[in-house]
Order: sequence, then structure tokens, then C-alpha cells
Amino acid sequence: MSRTPVRVLCLSGHDPGGGAGIHADIESVAAQGAHALSVITALTVQDSADVRRIAPVDVELVMEQVRCLLADGVVAALKIGLLGDAGLVPALAGLAGRLRVPVVLDPVLRAGGGTELAGQALRTAVLEQLLPQVSVLTPNAAEARRLAPGAATLGQAAQELLARGCGAVLVTGGDEPDPDVVNTLYRHRAAPRRWHWPRWPETFHGAGCTLAAALAARLALGEPIERAAQQAQAWTQDCLAQALTVGSGRRIPGRSCR
Repeated sequence: MSRTPVRVLCLSGHDPGGGAGIHADIESVAAQGAHALSVITALTVQDSADVRRIAPVDVELVMEQVRCLLADGVVAALKIGLLGDAGLVPALAGLAGRLRVPVVLDPVLRAGGGTELAGQALRTAVLEQLLPQVSVLTPNAAEARRLAPGAATLGQAAQELLARGCGAVLVTGGDEPDPDVVNTLYRHRAAPRRWHWPRWPETFHGAGCTLAAALAARLALGEPIERAAQQAQAWTQDCLAQALTVGSGRRIPGRSCR
């Protein structure tokens, strides 16, 4: 029998090693029971340790793919990862405004190995143009601080980002020194919702992409934000518990091991 799955439009960079980016999006969305439409925003030279080079895809080529996919069927959510070029931001902001579906933005600012992935022009464009169209922003603690450099605490940083127009901010604490990993969901006119997860004795390559894509799929399937965040985090934790060694750098989430 034929069936039509819920579709999530994913725009991310390509990681040749399969740990992060569009590869993570496709596997994560599928694991939630949805279907990923994948548009690559940037090619990269990278391995499991770090990113060596980024080559943004031409903006018009990206948007031509998007238009073709949207003419072919309806999407239920939009997940945005690595952009690579500030010139893509206005087009994506307009797209998000027209689609009127949940938008999850993973603000990929720096690779785990330390390479800068977003310059000041791109960060400014995201804050001023794209953030007002975002349903959930999913920065790690370091990214939240960089996006709101004047904030004294992570809570204040989240409030500054909410004030820029996004619907919610899920700050992840995998890069913090706390004994547990503490992830916190901030929303307008609601008390912060915190989750505590066991901390593994290592960092991973692609954990943020995995969580953001799973969250986008859960929202696409109609789950309310708090339940979607809970389920996406629990699934990501399970993937980290089954992490794979695919190179000499950091391990990647075992998204296909369940």
C-alpha cells in the first residue's frame, strides 16, 4: 500500500565523513518516522577531527532546488544547519515566512575541532533577518554566548535571543563543565524547562545536528514543543550511547544502531 510520509525540508552542509550535516539530518529525520528532503548549502573538506575548508553552494542553486521540491509536495517543517554564506540568509528568511511551518535552526558557528564556520556578517544576518522566523533555536552554550555576547548568563543570553523574535531557545550543555549535561528550553512567558542527562567521558561529532533534526521531525509530526524536545533529546542520548568510531577523531552518534 502507498503512503505519504511527513516531509521535513533540511538545508545543511555536507560532511563527507557522515557524522554531521545533511547526513545526520537524513538519518535523524527517518528515525522519527518522517522523510527528509535534503538540500546541501555548503560542501566541506573535513574528517572526524575538524573542518579544513568550506565551499558554499551558489545561493540561486540552493533556492532552485528548494523551489523544485516545494512544487512537488508539502513540507511540514524546515531544519536549517550550516549556511556558509550570508547571502543565503535573506532567501531562507523569506522562505520560512512563506511556509509557515515549524523552523528549527542549529546555529553552526564553529566546528568541534575549533574551525570557525560563520563570520560576523553571517552571524549578524542570522540574528537580524532569520531569527524572527525561527520556531526553535538550538545553540550549545558556547554558541548562545557568541550570539548574545553582552549577556552575563546563559539565561540572559537566551532571553536576548527570544527578544529578537524566535519562538524558543533550547540551549544544550554538552560543552559545559557540569557533572551532568543540562539542556534548557526557554520560551516566551514560560518558566525554563531543564533536562539533566548523563555526561559521557568524551565529546561527539554531529550531536547537535542529530538533536536539531530529530526535533524538527518531531514538530513536523505534530508534537508540542516540550514533548518534541524531550523525545528528541532522549533519542539523541541513545545515539550517543551507541556512538561509532569512523575515523581517528571524535566518535559520531550511532543513529542507525537502534
